[in-house]
Amino acid sequence: MKRIVVATVLNQSGVLNKITGVLAKRQFNIDSITVGRTETEGISRMTIVVNVEDDRQAEQLTKQLNKLIDVIKVQDVTDQAIVSRELALIKVLSTAQTRSEIGGLVEPFRASIIDVSRESVTIQVTGDSDKVEALVDLLKPYGIKEMVRTGLTAFLRGSQKQVTDLTSYSLLK
Repeated sequence: MKRIVVATVLNQSGVLNKITGVLAKRQFNIDSITVGRTETEGISRMTIVVNVEDDRQAEQLTKQLNKLIDVIKVQDVTDQAIVSRELALIKVLSTAQTRSEIGGLVEPFRASIIDVSRESVTIQVTGDSDKVEALVDLLKPYGIKEMVRTGLTAFLRGSQKQVTDLTSYSLLK
């Protein structure tokens, strides 16, 4: 099963290598990993999508990452309310005749054509992984020449009351 793990780490040389080393040593398969600076100087955030067999392995993963000196905090956010996005750049074969057709396909996905050449168009799409995958499936018949995806990046939604935390009222007595 896929788990989404978010790690806050020190932004210094070798941290990514240490984290991937722990994952490789435990034979976890990384589906995607994204890293970027945060609002705090010297701190980065990693979003790791990893395949594990069960909840015990997921717990072992977070415990092993928390042991690393350069790691500040690790959270498995898979079952929590998160905001997540992925970016994909897709180069599709096109002719003058198919360019407008492809443009019509990408519009409902809020994707955009960011480069046009004589024999291809490059499309940029952001959204959840299912949205990106759906667009890729629609573009396959035209011939995908090249594609790159960032992988998932995510964090927790703002603090909001869960529906289960709300007091229920009834107009009927």
